[in-house]
Amino acid sequence: MNRELHMSVALFPGQGAYRPGTLAGLWERGDDTVRDTYEEIDAVAKEKLGRNVSSTVFRPSPPSPATLLASAPDTLQLAVFTTSVATHRLLAERGAQASVHLGHSLGELAALTCAGAYDLADAAAVLCERISVLREHDTSGGAMLALGCGRERAERVVALIDHPALVLAVDNSAGQTVVSGPADAIATAAGIAAQLGITSTQLRSPHPFHNPLLAEARRQLAARIAPLRTRPLTVPVYSPILGRFYRDGDDLAELLALHLVTPVDFRTSVSALHAAGAREFVEIGAGRVLTALVTEALPGVHAVAPLAGRDDEAGLATAAEGLRDPLGGDAVARPAAAAPAAAPAQIAPVEVDRDELTGQVRALYAEAMEYPDEVFTDDVLLEADLGIDSVKQTELLSRLGDRFGLGVPPAGLRVADYDTFGKVVDFVAAGIAP
Repeated sequence: MNRELHMSVALFPGQGAYRPGTLAGLWERGDDTVRDTYEEIDAVAKEKLGRNVSSTVFRPSPPSPATLLASAPDTLQLAVFTTSVATHRLLAERGAQASVHLGHSLGELAALTCAGAYDLADAAAVLCERISVLREHDTSGGAMLALGCGRERAERVVALIDHPALVLAVDNSAGQTVVSGPADAIATAAGIAAQLGITSTQLRSPHPFHNPLLAEARRQLAARIAPLRTRPLTVPVYSPILGRFYRDGDDLAELLALHLVTPVDFRTSVSALHAAGAREFVEIGAGRVLTALVTEALPGVHAVAPLAGRDDEAGLATAAEGLRDPLGGDAVARPAAAAPAAAPAQIAPVEVDRDELTGQVRALYAEAMEYPDEVFTDDVLLEADLGIDSVKQTELLSRLGDRFGLGVPPAGLRVADYDTFGKVVDFVAAGIAP
């Protein structure tokens, strides 16, 4: 994937991204994009689940998140998904397009749909089947608990309880994780957290997501959505669950079902995309749950949540302007013009022992990837042969820059140009020689 170092990321939120009244003004004024999106999903949901979304979320006094979870958890999930798709369409018609999509949990389905993997009716069918199999096959009575601590402390809490079905489900940031498991284990985790001075909040979740307790639901979901047609992606989609970009040859039915039992590593994914050049983050959904996590982890990046204020249209206009012109206008200040450079001093070139340099680069790659040294031959293809995708490769190039003092990468650097290990070594050698 050829990507300039400056990238924009569309963030698609998951389960908790519901705010009463979101897009209601546009719906009431008859906005074609909002109306068409909700009505298409309403038709599928009515057929498969016997309910629709718009009649609930656009009523004069829409329900609160807690009320919706208690009375209609299925509608809550449909509302989150539909809001994201409608928001993406509204931004697109305003000329805005992100470089990469990043979904959080349920948000990965919206991220894939808006990147062209499914048409909207089939994507709605995927979500309805997901809701149905969870209703039919999750008998665990499990729950999810957010902890105000990082991964290491959360893992210690899980280890103290030592329950086989209590797992770390989500790593959101250095100060927020989520555990998932049976209700009694979750209650014990909350008690231990309180004793340790860790804040905790039980999440509005109808199921213990990202937990092996949902293994049977995973199997059923994969089988039910397998017949649905998928299409090549038009925008790269990075998965915090898979830890890589989706590929056009992926079995989406299997991977989307796998989400039910596999943890989310949002923190590492955001860091990897930032290392690859992501500087603009836009929340494609209600509220600012994900942009808050991003700005906490990456102070100084430009993060926009268009549907977090009172005026949806103004928020959408601001977000669209930032995505159209991420380095200019009012969205992000332009870097100050550099002073004229002084004439370069004459410096003798450095002698580079390529064999020695190859050994050092090989050691760094082998340690980072936990591969044997001998697989890193000059002609080995990093992605095709070793599965090192472009985000991981960018991270490794950044580490090489720090290790060998190569400075800031050139603005036109493209990871795809360094597809073999030998080319990476040549890149480092060229940076050292001057």
